[in-house]
Amino acid sequence: MTAIYPVRVEGRLDPGLSRWMWLVKWLLAIPHYIVLAFLWVAFAVLSVVAFFAILFTGHYPRAIFDFNVGVLRWSWRVAYYAYGALATDRYPPFTLNDVPDYPATLNVAYPEHLSRGLVLVKWWLLAIPHYLVVAFFVGGGTYVVWQSGEAETYPASGGLIGLLVLIAAVVLLFTGRYPRGVFDFVLGMNRWVLRVAAYAGLMTDVYPPFRFDAGGSDQAVVEVPADPDRGDQAVETGPATQRPEQETPGGSSRWTAGRIISVVIGSVLVMAGGGLLTAGAGALWVDQTQRDAAGFLSTDAERFSTTTYAVTSEPFDLQLSGPDWAVSQSTVGDVRLRAAGSDAPLFIGIGPADEVATYLSGVEHDEVTELRAGPLRPTYERQGGAQAPADPAAQDFWVASAGGTGAQSFTWTPEDGRWMIVVMNADASASVDTLLSVGATAPWLDNVAIGLLFAGALVVLAGVVIVLVAVRRAARA
Repeated sequence: MTAIYPVRVEGRLDPGLSRWMWLVKWLLAIPHYIVLAFLWVAFAVLSVVAFFAILFTGHYPRAIFDFNVGVLRWSWRVAYYAYGALATDRYPPFTLNDVPDYPATLNVAYPEHLSRGLVLVKWWLLAIPHYLVVAFFVGGGTYVVWQSGEAETYPASGGLIGLLVLIAAVVLLFTGRYPRGVFDFVLGMNRWVLRVAAYAGLMTDVYPPFRFDAGGSDQAVVEVPADPDRGDQAVETGPATQRPEQETPGGSSRWTAGRIISVVIGSVLVMAGGGLLTAGAGALWVDQTQRDAAGFLSTDAERFSTTTYAVTSEPFDLQLSGPDWAVSQSTVGDVRLRAAGSDAPLFIGIGPADEVATYLSGVEHDEVTELRAGPLRPTYERQGGAQAPADPAAQDFWVASAGGTGAQSFTWTPEDGRWMIVVMNADASASVDTLLSVGATAPWLDNVAIGLLFAGALVVLAGVVIVLVAVRRAARA
């Protein structure tokens, strides 16, 4: 059978648009962007709740449906005012409710029943072809740059909607008129995007049509397939049968400001708690599975080399002083530095920064100023000099050191002070080349992991309770 598509997106081009206001709408819309950032967090959390409700009952909870449609509606109004269309100068209202006289409207017919099977796949698998189209319309993705033989990726944005809106804005600036053809095309693209958003948001089982419906008015008609969960049979009716839409303009009125704020706060807590749980689980996994036989957590060995006499770290400060119950050797743990992979005998040591600086004064060496990840690449700053260094093993200021042929390592218990790490050839000759790794016992990691898990569970529980109370009250309104 055929019916009007359940997602209706419409826009009315305002006459007499200001030539210059679009230049500052990015500033005027900031309050909306801030509010929408929180509303979309709530949208995500409530969509998860709706997912399980549909999976087990076949119904999208009406109060949650009204809220999520309201978020889409609010987003469409802001996009229409700002750089998703620039088709009105009327400031968007701060409400989830339908505002029929606003130039941009969005309504979604409430589905009495949704497929329990489709909810498992439609938002990530079935919608993939549409996601590709949406990416073209709104932009996004990455581009790759090759630098020194290595690929680096950077985010890229911008799409056809943004390009056409920019063209319309420039035309408006110089002529005072918004090109009607551009408006119709921009509305068609936004309509496609919002239909996909509603489908991916589980609000309908009717697959978005691969049809470009341009213009401000939306009367799209689609074929509605049989619902296998209810045993419906699809019927070809020839001309479209326009059944009454189950819209409830103003249906979001049950969502008072207090309830909206409660859902946002609860959703933010759920997201924050989820982050704490993830961090805690990750820390616990590292603590329990990534230690070596000696109990150290270690970095991968990375190459450090120089044609000079030494490689050093930048001076670094440690301030571990505190109450005995808060900071002790057992809580700080030990640090291990290991050097290997060199044919020449090596020396590695750590000492007070001022004494190391005096020892290397006038000696040419490289100081590591930055470690870039992926893969790790050190950046050096050359320290000039014309002298050869004295025997490093003969110096008495090292607080921990090791030297000799083959792999070398030392273990050091951190303490207050300003320190530097030095890697040299044991005979004080030039050209140092070695693989270094750093390890730590981190005895505090298990307690941190447990604390994060406990705190995350409490925060998630608090957020869930707040959200459920607000949703329950909205459902009863």
